[in-house]
Amino acid sequence: MRVIAGMGDRIPLNDIGRYAQHVESLGYDILHIPETIHDSMAVALLALEHTTTLRVQTSLTLAFPRSPMLLALQSWDLSQMSGGRFDLGLATQIKQNIEGRFGIPWSSPIRKMNDYVIAVKTAWHSFATGEPFIVDTEQYHMNRLQPFFNPGPLPHDGPQLLLGGVNDNAIRLAGEVADWFVTHPTNSHPRFLRDRALPRLAEGINAANRTSQDVQVAIAIPYITGPDQSAVEQSRESQRAVLGFLYSTPAYRRTLELFGWDGLGAQLQLMTRSGDWSQLGQLMTDEVLDALIPSGTWDELPNVINDWFGGLVDAVLIQPSDNYNDEFAQLISRVKLIESRLNAA
Repeated sequence: MRVIAGMGDRIPLNDIGRYAQHVESLGYDILHIPETIHDSMAVALLALEHTTTLRVQTSLTLAFPRSPMLLALQSWDLSQMSGGRFDLGLATQIKQNIEGRFGIPWSSPIRKMNDYVIAVKTAWHSFATGEPFIVDTEQYHMNRLQPFFNPGPLPHDGPQLLLGGVNDNAIRLAGEVADWFVTHPTNSHPRFLRDRALPRLAEGINAANRTSQDVQVAIAIPYITGPDQSAVEQSRESQRAVLGFLYSTPAYRRTLELFGWDGLGAQLQLMTRSGDWSQLGQLMTDEVLDALIPSGTWDELPNVINDWFGGLVDAVLIQPSDNYNDEFAQLISRVKLIESRLNAA
């Protein structure tokens, strides 16, 4: 099992290098770079520049506000400068943000993402082979890449491509075109994976005449954890509030629906509409938390993760600790021993 480190949204840019080095020293395989207030490609550059073995993946870069050729070139550069340690994750975002924040016209996100991926991969192929760059899809018509603008081949494998998704069509698309499928924190439960995500992923894989080996599955579920039981209880209260906020969003209710808790999501949304943000966590009872989130001390957590996800996924995201480095590094090394989905297959 590969282990992924997350990163806070608001780490200052001048602290990115130190943070990436800390993650690498703990033994992580991969660092995920979010995109909220920082440009994810700039953050990825800083993380790669300050590390030597850590793989860096954007999770996830907003695609539609950017030209696919621009991201193809940036990804190629980051892969080249890091010796092949960079992968590009792409996200659609929601209509309100694409139109209201970025001033970009909205269209069918699944069809547009499919065409976007075609454009990026076609650019990468042209860089690697020198073959003509021709993209003719519903969303993109591109046919110009003079030799002067072609960066040329890499001396190693190029970037891999990640897609996320909660809805069925987004998951199918990942199966058709992505190298990685990354789950959302609210929809990473083994039940969601078995009942919804993995079957839809297999449909996409089969439709594209691919195999299960072509797509790795990474989960980003939160954990109720800490070095001791007291820290676990503090973590429980923190997660209670965070999950209450997340599950108030209708698009993230798929796992609640699987457990028959449709009404809980509706209650949470009603509270946000009335401006009652501070009380959301009260609806996330211990019964709900214990059903939805793995829990245990650092010593217990590897066995818990194995019980939940052993043989089911290929990588798990665990937020790093700033303290108790030796103990936390042991946790990471034990999780790496868990059997992954592709190995189990």
